[in-house]
Amino acid sequence: MTTKILEVLKNDGNEDDITGLLLDRNLLVDESEAHNIASEILEHPPEVGYLTISNAYQWRLQYSRVIDKAGEVEGIKRLA
Repeated sequence: MTTKILEVLKNDGNEDDITGLLLDRNLLVDESEAHNIASEILEHPPEVGYLTISNAYQWRLQYSRVIDKAGEVEGIKRLA
């Protein structure tokens, strides 16, 4: 998600572009809240992360991406 957001910003995307991206990802927010989040993103662009927002059972697959990076990326540690 952060990679896509940064691509939009790199291409001079605006609040409506980011809002559209957020809504396309089927986040559990209405359009008004998506605009609020987009506004915050414009003010404070995110760093590339390792988790993907998903409203489905796919979240388990996304966490495996983080586990694979434990010890390789600063801030990601294997606890077990």
